[in-house]
Amino acid sequence: MGGEPLVVLDGVNKHFGALHVLRDVDLTVHRGEVVVVIGPSGSGKSTLCRTINRLETIDTGTITIDGKPLPAEGKELARLRADVGMVFQSFNLFAHKTVLENVTLGPVKAKGMNRAQARDNGMALLERVGVANQAGKLPAQLSGGQQQRVAIARALAMNPKVMLFDEPTSALDPEMINEVLDVMVSLAGEGMTMIVVTHEMGFARRAAHRVVFMDGGQIVEQAQPETFFTAPRSDRAKDFLSKILTH
Repeated sequence: MGGEPLVVLDGVNKHFGALHVLRDVDLTVHRGEVVVVIGPSGSGKSTLCRTINRLETIDTGTITIDGKPLPAEGKELARLRADVGMVFQSFNLFAHKTVLENVTLGPVKAKGMNRAQARDNGMALLERVGVANQAGKLPAQLSGGQQQRVAIARALAMNPKVMLFDEPTSALDPEMINEVLDVMVSLAGEGMTMIVVTHEMGFARRAAHRVVFMDGGQIVEQAQPETFFTAPRSDRAKDFLSKILTH
């Protein structure tokens, strides 16, 4: 990738009690790059994702975003979280606010955008993810796939430098998965920097510039999707792929 480094993890370690969930993780993601993180459950993928916007703190090592170390707390952390969009398994939308209010709240509150501009911007984003016709509804009135697309629009409303996706389709019914992945593929095509933890190998093949395979809290190997899926180097990756690609 030609872009400069945007997210850099250097020697990152994380323990939960006696459990060593991230072991000396080094990872550099360049501007405009789409990195898909895969691996067996319990391999540290979600924890890795959550350390990048400091939902989880790290024990040792450093994480920098756009050349700046992750701030500890306070205003700086709020600013960082505006730069790092996050989409989770659960949609985490505000239940008592409309779809449009969910998308406009952040820009108005955190970025001081005026309401009219935030509304215009919000409607454009809802259009972009294909749910503009749901703008006046409450989240509970939408399908899971629609709610997740609203959550993506809400993250985009902050104009982030990088988007983190932590298994964004794993809570969805099968028929809704593609409507969310299609939005993600189009974002990738527009040059959004993305770090995606997912079980969707089709998405990895279609949209990733690089696949990062984790096991036991370590990055075991990383490669372009074509290389990784056709000629994985490590036994652990071969084993993982044999289990998932036969189903």
